[in-house]
Amino acid sequence: MIKTAHIGRVFTILLALVFSISTKAQREEVPSLLPMPQQVTWHSGNTPASFASISGNDEKVAVEQWLNTIGLKQKDASPVTILVNKVGDIEEASVNKNEAYRLNIRNNKITIEAITDLGVYRAIQTLQQLIIADSQTPVIRTCSITDWPAFRIRGFMHDTGRGFIPFGELKKQIELLARFKINVFHWHLTEDIGWRLESKVFPELTDSSNFERLPGKFYTIEQAKELVQFAKKHQVLLIPEIDMPGHSAAFTRAIGHDMQSEKGMEKLKVLMDEICDVFADVPYIHIGTDEVHFTNPEFVPEMVRYIRNKGMKVISWNPGWNYQSDEIDMIHMWSSRGKLLPGTPAIDSRLHYINHFDTFADIVALYNSNVAGVSEGTPDVAGSIIALWNDRHVKSTKDILSQNGFYPSMLTLAESTWRGGRENYFYKEGTLIKPDEKRDYPSFTNFEARMLHFKEKVFAGEPFAYVKQSNVKWRITDQFPNEGYLSKKFPPETKIKKEYKWENDIYETTKATGAGIYLRHVWGTLVPSFYENPKPNHTAYAYTWIYSPEKQDAGLHLRFQNYSRSEKDIPPPQGKWDYKESRAWLNDNEIGPPRWENQHKERTSEISLRNENWEGKAPIPVRLKKGWNKLLLKMPVGEFTSEEVRLVKWMFNAVIVTPDGKKALDGIIYSPDKKKK
Repeated sequence: MIKTAHIGRVFTILLALVFSISTKAQREEVPSLLPMPQQVTWHSGNTPASFASISGNDEKVAVEQWLNTIGLKQKDASPVTILVNKVGDIEEASVNKNEAYRLNIRNNKITIEAITDLGVYRAIQTLQQLIIADSQTPVIRTCSITDWPAFRIRGFMHDTGRGFIPFGELKKQIELLARFKINVFHWHLTEDIGWRLESKVFPELTDSSNFERLPGKFYTIEQAKELVQFAKKHQVLLIPEIDMPGHSAAFTRAIGHDMQSEKGMEKLKVLMDEICDVFADVPYIHIGTDEVHFTNPEFVPEMVRYIRNKGMKVISWNPGWNYQSDEIDMIHMWSSRGKLLPGTPAIDSRLHYINHFDTFADIVALYNSNVAGVSEGTPDVAGSIIALWNDRHVKSTKDILSQNGFYPSMLTLAESTWRGGRENYFYKEGTLIKPDEKRDYPSFTNFEARMLHFKEKVFAGEPFAYVKQSNVKWRITDQFPNEGYLSKKFPPETKIKKEYKWENDIYETTKATGAGIYLRHVWGTLVPSFYENPKPNHTAYAYTWIYSPEKQDAGLHLRFQNYSRSEKDIPPPQGKWDYKESRAWLNDNEIGPPRWENQHKERTSEISLRNENWEGKAPIPVRLKKGWNKLLLKMPVGEFTSEEVRLVKWMFNAVIVTPDGKKALDGIIYSPDKKKK
């Protein structure tokens, strides 16, 4: 007979063995990497997250500092050695070899090969993501990586002329995004509304009386110099922009002369002497030149020559001044009319203005889009910059980042511009999640999982509204003609089916995936949406069934009009979701809108958005019953222009989240056909 105590010991041993096996398997899971390297081979096992020695590199001090920054410390007892080799070539890298690297982690040895110190730095950024720190003894996942960026410019722009962002916040963003190999910060410093850079020669530029918004908010010369050095420390290029001759009303108010006048040009040159000195450690000055009537044909060529003669290179928006290829050092395409200038590198920001983005749908297009029509960089295509404009006053930095989906958009750009390989641009790719589509790069679902991992691990506490959407599935009806009567009812309000017969016509339903669906995109048919031919004065319905394993409280992020952060739009009428008569039902109980905090009737850019967008409010409390729950959305539209809202967005956002809204609700299934698998 086996004694009870013996059985207990056997059970304890077996339990410990199972736990050990499961823990080992867990610790050998493939870490989340973002951006995904070009080539990765995973090996079995892990290496201790420490090192005993560094050899093979003249820059040992810098390498050790970089390693310490990512949490890799030197320990005499560590079995790990690090070898850093400078090599003449990384043959696999087709472009941008200066950032290329090989990283091999095996048998307690970490080997880094790169052509430049920048390549070594990129390898260490990847090494940081390979550290598994979910235990008392962090380890590094063993693997072999060969990597390089598809595009040499991968950046973000803040319009601090219209919307001031605190100096410390800019530093934090540079540091956080540099971890994901974002390497450019474009600093838009001047606008009609305000001149945000201190001047010793013309101190009146930052006098409070010369601001139209946020008076007295500006950056000192010392802060500007410090930010240049801080960015360089993180291998980020800072590009300052002094907008000329357009968007320069603040200059005119303070100086008393239009930039294009003789006196204005004279004073502007004195000012540029100072600015070029402030930014002496960066190679480029961005001069704008967009959205302006040129009254002086000599202004732009003269200012470009003047800045070049000071040893700086010049970047200019396109469309803007009509340059020849040798008259400008780099162009920056800003609208769909932007064109490449043969022989001159270009930055592509077309359709990359996230002040118009939906948190969910546009990120899909951004992920799948190439840059300027090419899958990897060329001499004429340098890369891309995400631009965040604040034409409308946004009250807080948190609102700027959250409502514009700043961090999710930046991680998306980090992935697509580093990895490359995309075949289509926004114009063809569109905003819909396309499941099971075979591509030469990881699926959007794969990317989403990695992005949400870093939302939790790196951006916890930061404004990051995005939640999982790749499992949110719908059926959407064909367009029912409402003849301008937006409250008109159609058969889906009585019973949801896959197909309807109404007035002798058949109306089918089509599957769609995502928490953000454009029926017609904000930029019209320029960007493909759900309907190939969206029609005004029509009504659409979307429905799904949501399976919940238990009765539970949840939240619902819901919206039918994304309020752009660059529009003078009027908020929704109290008691209505929008001006389109949109409605929603959960289990046949109507879901009403929140009480709108803004109720102004004048079109203005100076009243901040409050809770018009779901990112600016708590989720709607809902109660899910155990089993299947029916969610039905009604989306009428009249004309695609409106007195209240300039950019009528025929769209919806809907996703079930935790009651606090921080993440998608786990354990539920979306299926418009009531299928659990």
